[in-house]
Amino acid sequence: MRTGLVLGMLLAVAGCAAPSVSLPPPQAPGTQPAPAPVPPRQSGEMAARNFISVIETVEPVAERECRARTSGVNCDFVIVVDDRREMPPNAFQTQDESGRPIVGFTLSLIAEARNTDELAFILGHETAHHISGHIARARQSAMGGAILAGVLASVGGANAAGVREAQNIGATLGARQFSKSFELEADALGTVIAARAGYDPVHGAQYFTRSPDPGNRFLGTHPPNADRIATVRRVAAGL
Repeated sequence: MRTGLVLGMLLAVAGCAAPSVSLPPPQAPGTQPAPAPVPPRQSGEMAARNFISVIETVEPVAERECRARTSGVNCDFVIVVDDRREMPPNAFQTQDESGRPIVGFTLSLIAEARNTDELAFILGHETAHHISGHIARARQSAMGGAILAGVLASVGGANAAGVREAQNIGATLGARQFSKSFELEADALGTVIAARAGYDPVHGAQYFTRSPDPGNRFLGTHPPNADRIATVRRVAAGL
């Protein structure tokens, strides 16, 4: 992935030839009208402006929540943009070698979001993965699955190659064991973060209505969209 300064990447979204282009003001958080069945896309300029506005308001809230809910965890989020135009809409959370949390957005996701509430909810969701320690927990689950599968294969008489194959399969199954619950946990905490930043997470979760529904597949990595929307509504109702 090629990354750079967020503002520099967003100039590509807006199609700006120079920074002197006059951009419209960002939409006020939580004030957009009820979404139409198929909300219109934002202009490139508005998408860029909205994204910058969301980063400026949501990131400090996410860092406060991180410090309040964790101990000894790096809460200094870095927001990056994958500038490859061919990449599909996606957001992700990872860490650098020092443990600093990184949240990435593809250009197509920034362009696909219909309003600031959607961007704020997505950013809240991704930062929530870090706050909840999902990367470390997934690694532990994968390691446990690999060890168990390797032992079972060895006891069953598998040779070295068979044990390694079993370990690989076990690691994959272990990593996926809690992936759906991790997503729902991140939806719940992301709802809190977006709301405390002044956005409407229920409105933001409307993004799921335009996303392919993974359904309730066995060992799938994401829960059904209906479950995710229900989680957001439940948490938001209690705030």
